[in-house]
Amino acid sequence: MSPERIVADVDGRHLSLSNLGKVLYPASGFTKGAVLDYYSRIAPVMLPHLKDRPVTFRRFPDGVSGKSFVEKHVPSHAPDWVRTIKVPSSGGGGWGRETSPGGDVEYAVIDDRPSLIWAANLAAIEFHVPLWHAGRRGTLPGRPDHLVFDLDPGPGTSIVDCCRIATWIAERLTGRGREPAAKTSGSKGLQVYVRLPERTEWDNARERALRVAQSIEKDHPELVVTNMKKELRRHRVLIDWSQNHPAKTTVAVYSLRGGTDPAVSTPVTWDEVRDCERSGDPDRLRFGAGKVLDRVERHGDLFTSLA
Repeated sequence: MSPERIVADVDGRHLSLSNLGKVLYPASGFTKGAVLDYYSRIAPVMLPHLKDRPVTFRRFPDGVSGKSFVEKHVPSHAPDWVRTIKVPSSGGGGWGRETSPGGDVEYAVIDDRPSLIWAANLAAIEFHVPLWHAGRRGTLPGRPDHLVFDLDPGPGTSIVDCCRIATWIAERLTGRGREPAAKTSGSKGLQVYVRLPERTEWDNARERALRVAQSIEKDHPELVVTNMKKELRRHRVLIDWSQNHPAKTTVAVYSLRGGTDPAVSTPVTWDEVRDCERSGDPDRLRFGAGKVLDRVERHGDLFTSLA
């Protein structure tokens, strides 16, 4: 066997892992082996949020400075023990639209550590999931589990401004025993989630998200926009409510991102959100892989209410 390739036992599965010394993040020297180590160690808290959800990969075969591509279909060379689910391409108004109408898209389901490491070994640095899960449902896509508000800072704004808006969203969502939770996108923005009551329909979820977003835009038009047109976004934060759709995905909690450094989409407390806003320092809410592992060791999974 090539010295570039090793066979590792991962929870009873034998995986052939390759190019562990390859640098995937040139600015920091973070290697493929470090990516695999991170996903192996974060698996206990990440996997509950991936369970039963079709996963879309963003792969970086030449590292984050090279070209990347999005992969929805499970690769043909996937081991037979990697679980998959088929989702109708016509479901949800465009789900899997890269296939012909009426066909199915076969996705990987990453619900154990061997599957997670197998995917990461393909240089799948980013993991993206929908707001619904399959479970035992006969019809897919399923109903929404969560409502999400994806806060994307436009030119002249930062995650500091997102923090202020996140607290306004939280004020409108709090109640009925379902407390909102926040996480960084791992890039520039912030995301607010709240668990939905069972059997919520997609139309009702989207209407609620739009209503909340527009009410904040009405109160704070100088800072908030709900229309994605680029010319409207200077010095404003986009509240992307349209993510509440069965065909849309958001980056999974604890996923690495493909930026210049190995930043992670990280759950944060509301105290941390308010502290970032008060400080005016965007770096307060930027977390690398090592720091996230330390946070989990100290605090556990801050997103556990959404698993």
